[in-house]
Amino acid sequence: MSFLRHIITPSVLALIFCTPWAQAQSWPTRPVRIIVPFAPGSTMESVVRTLAPELTRALGQPILVENKPGAGTVVGVDAAAKAAPDGYTFVSVANSFTVNATLVPKLPYDTLKDLQPVILTARTANVLVAHPSVSANTLREFVALAKQQPGRLTYASFGNGTTAHFAGEILKTMATIDIVHVPYKGQGPALGDVLAGQVNAMFCNLPDCLPHVRAGKLKAYGTTYAERAALAPDLPTIAEQGYPGFYTDSWYGLMAPTGVSRDIIQRMNNVILRSIGEGEIREAFIKRGLDPLGGTSERFGEHLRSEIAKYAKVVKDAQMKID
Repeated sequence: MSFLRHIITPSVLALIFCTPWAQAQSWPTRPVRIIVPFAPGSTMESVVRTLAPELTRALGQPILVENKPGAGTVVGVDAAAKAAPDGYTFVSVANSFTVNATLVPKLPYDTLKDLQPVILTARTANVLVAHPSVSANTLREFVALAKQQPGRLTYASFGNGTTAHFAGEILKTMATIDIVHVPYKGQGPALGDVLAGQVNAMFCNLPDCLPHVRAGKLKAYGTTYAERAALAPDLPTIAEQGYPGFYTDSWYGLMAPTGVSRDIIQRMNNVILRSIGEGEIREAFIKRGLDPLGGTSERFGEHLRSEIAKYAKVVKDAQMKID
C-alpha cells in the first residue's frame, strides 16, 4: 500500500481521470441532447424517440429530443456542429445531410470535418403518393398527366435536399416531366398539405403514408426500393414500372461534434447496436416498416462518403437547385 501511495500521487490520479477511457466511464453525468433537424412528425423523430427510453435506461441519464428544423436540416445540423464536443449533444441525420454537401452553397459547417459518425440506425422505403383529386390512378397515368400539363402538377418534400426532393428530381429526369417542387420543414407539414389537396403529390416515407393509402385518403403509385417493400408487398416498385435503376431510401444515423471522445462514441454505438439488434426496439422498428441497420462508426463513415459522392452526381445531372 505504501508503494502505491508513492506511485498514485494526486497528479497521477488527475492524469488517469482525464483519459478518454475514464471520461467515457463517468459519462454521462447529466441529460444528453439529440437534435432532430426536422419538424415534429418525421420518421427520423420516430426513430430517435423509439430509441430514447432504452438509451436513458442504459446510460442512466435522460435523453432529451430537440426538434430544430429549418433550411433542409442545415439549422439543426449546424447547431450540433457548433456544440461543445463533450458528449452531451448528438444529431440525427439522414440522406439530406449528404445531399446538402453539394446542394447547399456555403454551408455553415464542414460536412465531414465538423461532425463525426456514431452509428447508422435504420432505413425505410419511400412511396410516391397523390391526393385523390389527381386524375391519374397509376404511375404511367401520372407521368402522362404531367406531360400533358407541364409545370402544373406539384410535389411536396420534407425540405430542400431531403430524400423526397431527391426522389422527385430523379423521377423528373428519368420520365422527362416537369413537376414543381414545394419544400416544407418536415414530413408532417408536407403530408398535411398533400392530404388537404394543397399540393398534388409527394414522395413520403412508406410507414407514414401507408395508413392514408389504405384508408383511401391518398393514391399510391409505387415504392422506391429495388425490391418490393416488406411492409407493402402489394405495391409495385417504380423500377418495375418502366424505370429500371430507380432507387431511393430514407436512412437515419447519429453523429456527434468532432472532438467528442472516441470512447464516448464507442459507448453510444454499443448501446444503440444492442438496442436495435434484438428485443422490443428492433420489433418496434420492423413493425413500423423500418429496417434496423447498425454497424461500426467507421462503417457509417464509409456510407457517408459514398452517399456524398452519389448525390453529388445526381445534383449535377439533374441540375438541382434550392427552391
